[in-house]
Amino acid sequence: MLRHAIAPSRRYTKASHDVVRHPRLGSDAKVLLLHVQGLPEDQAGQALSEHAKNLGITGRAYQKAKKQLAENGFVHERRRQVGRGHWATDQLCSNVPLTADQARRVQDGLVAAPAPQPSTRERTVGQPGVRAVGDSLPVEEEREKNYPHPPSEAEPESEAEPGRDGTPAPELNVTERLLLSLRHATPQLHLGVREARGLAELAAEWIRRGITTTDLRRALTSELPPEGVRSAVGFLRHRLVQKLPELSEAPAPTTARPATPPRVRELVPCAGPGEDHVFRAVGDETHCAPCRQEEARASWAAQAAAYAQQPPHIPWRERVASLAADPAETA
Repeated sequence: MLRHAIAPSRRYTKASHDVVRHPRLGSDAKVLLLHVQGLPEDQAGQALSEHAKNLGITGRAYQKAKKQLAENGFVHERRRQVGRGHWATDQLCSNVPLTADQARRVQDGLVAAPAPQPSTRERTVGQPGVRAVGDSLPVEEEREKNYPHPPSEAEPESEAEPGRDGTPAPELNVTERLLLSLRHATPQLHLGVREARGLAELAAEWIRRGITTTDLRRALTSELPPEGVRSAVGFLRHRLVQKLPELSEAPAPTTARPATPPRVRELVPCAGPGEDHVFRAVGDETHCAPCRQEEARASWAAQAAAYAQQPPHIPWRERVASLAADPAETA
């Protein structure tokens, strides 16, 4: 291959090899990007589609070229509101790939400055001294702090309350939700989450004493003071403590009676024909099931035979016609 190139003296654009030899950019995308780089400042405000239209890149070809430039970081778009409900789209074209954060800073005018190079450290004036030994405190002494008052003795750990060992009791969750729902009954009893959690233990004691949630809600929301509730937390705490029902004595366990086995009926003789046999009667029947079936079958056969011996049925129209044909029978 022969190559002959003359560098132009004017009207030229510097093209980076990263753009010209980019493997994922098509020819339309490269030409469009180089065209935008060589534009004067007075044409920088035009849309990218206008420049592509001047180059004859329109329709599907323009969409494909723009997509390639955007996917590889050469074109970035950002929408902003300009006032009175209008929106504008800012397009940024660069000859080097930029990330979304870098493009945003360039559009905002905050171009990231290059990292400062490490400077040469000046030497300290004077001769090196000898390090003093024994002036530093031990690690244990450095960790201690001076307090204005001596620390108090550690209080003995109290016994863990039921339902407070990390897994709350079921009644605590029920009463907390009930206390939070009182705001729907009356706005005067509006509680926050922490306030309801602090009263949940008092309300749970009612549940442990056999009071239902419906009765508990009625006891807390009925007969409110006529002047209104000044403090929902104080009012509910007073009612939960003062109106706490007495602890009912658990009923004595009763000994369960053993289940009586079902009574087995005695065998009775069947009154049907044939050999003597017995069966267990369910009610007051005197025949066993096979004999009752044979008796029903014989009764049906007798009814069928009696129906067959009856004269055939003659419709009334035929009877009237026969009487009209033979008037002697009517006389």
